Amino acid sequence: MPDHSERQLLLLGLLRHQEMHGYQINEFIDEQMAFCVDLKRSTAYYLLERLRHEGYVTEETERTGNRPERRVYRITPAGETHFQALLRANLATYTPPTYANDIGLIFHQHLPPAEVRTLLETRRQNILAHQQKLKSLATVLPTDHLAIIRHHLIHVTAELDWIEEQLA
Repeated sequence: MPDHSERQLLLLGLLRHQEMHGYQINEFIDEQMAFCVDLKRSTAYYLLERLRHEGYVTEETERTGNRPERRVYRITPAGETHFQALLRANLATYTPPTYANDIGLIFHQHLPPAEVRTLLETRRQNILAHQQKLKSLATVLPTDHLAIIRHHLIHVTAELDWIEEQLA
């Protein structure tokens, strides 16, 4: 089974901020965290259930008006302790990044050089678009996201420098 500690940290951190129902959690992640975390809705619900089973969150069913029932999650004292342990471990850990897009470079010689150049120029445009998206996010997201956005921008700038070298 994969290690979900960073995703548990995210969910517990969000619930530490305020109680939420699953839809709210997923919307927040999709709108404000998608640039730095890949968390599918089904995985979020699976992890919330796992956190509940382990005693780190509680779940209460609520109904508002004629809306369907929904499960609201709250962090428990044990969840707070677990959050603190996960936070400390996460801040001290370094996992070297991997770049799946580099695999094609191993085999680029199997394409005509002009086509490789065109494809890398397309990649460059995609990187520039991502860079612009990150810059625009920096203007609308809460200030506690700025360090993460800056971190991603540094990596994107390095990626752009590298692709320019390849194109040169």
